[in-house]
Amino acid sequence: MAAAPGTAPRTRGRPRSDLRIALLFIAPASVGYVAFYLMPALRGLWFSFTDQNLIGTGDFIGTANYERMFGDDLFWNALWVTVQYVLINIGVQMVLAIAVAVLLHRLTRSVVIRGIVLLPYLVANVVVALVWFWMSDYSIGIVNVVLEEIGLDRVAFFGNPATAIATIALINVWRFLGYTALLLFAGLQMIPQQYYEAAALDGASEWRMFWRITLPLLRPVLALVLVISVVGSFQIFDTVAVTTEGGPVNATRVIYYYIYQQAFERFDLGYASAIAVFLVVLLAGIAYFQLKIMRSDRSDLA
Repeated sequence: MAAAPGTAPRTRGRPRSDLRIALLFIAPASVGYVAFYLMPALRGLWFSFTDQNLIGTGDFIGTANYERMFGDDLFWNALWVTVQYVLINIGVQMVLAIAVAVLLHRLTRSVVIRGIVLLPYLVANVVVALVWFWMSDYSIGIVNVVLEEIGLDRVAFFGNPATAIATIALINVWRFLGYTALLLFAGLQMIPQQYYEAAALDGASEWRMFWRITLPLLRPVLALVLVISVVGSFQIFDTVAVTTEGGPVNATRVIYYYIYQQAFERFDLGYASAIAVFLVVLLAGIAYFQLKIMRSDRSDLA
């Protein structure tokens, strides 16, 4: 029987649930998250309260690992070295990334230029570290050869405790600069162009427009990028592992590398887990503080 004119035909059967379809799509990722993130995290939390090693199941020792951690001078040294790395890496990277993003936004929209900017990020971090390690070698590195040619003294970039951690930080600035700049560039594209046009009609300079328009309206995206960058910087490991291995004289022994040494060189899994749990709590607190102080949930565009 045909439907009456002006009325929509009835759909036969039970309407399909969007929730079921959504659960079906996220099921593979959920299984992977539980198997490779949640379960290891819970297991590591349990290990932090035991004297777990590679042999046996480990006995429950309460908070002994945490008490040992707070009295461990090497732990505090590793944390301080990591903080130095983060300050150098984030400070230099964010300033340069904002400058590159603004230049891309105000001067060009070329996809080719964006691709060139992103190229260093596409190279594996271990490869980048090894290339810069050999380029900065005191005897045969091209960097020191150039310094000598222009009349400057050679520098032991990785061999001097005063320059080692800064060198590692600047290497990672070079690699991640393009990626961070493109994230900020995406945020800049959400700023209405008429704001800049109105400011230009009022005679505002590019510098004034940056401080009065770009930076305030970019704040939510900048807060998110800053959190991602800080959390990622605290997890620095591979660059240290393939270049200095924590030296010279613990000058580059970051906290991730210290956890690795405790777990896989000294086989003290309980103590390594305690440090890892402390790092998770620390990063969660830092991220929360950053998001709150930068009011990431509010936008001046509203």
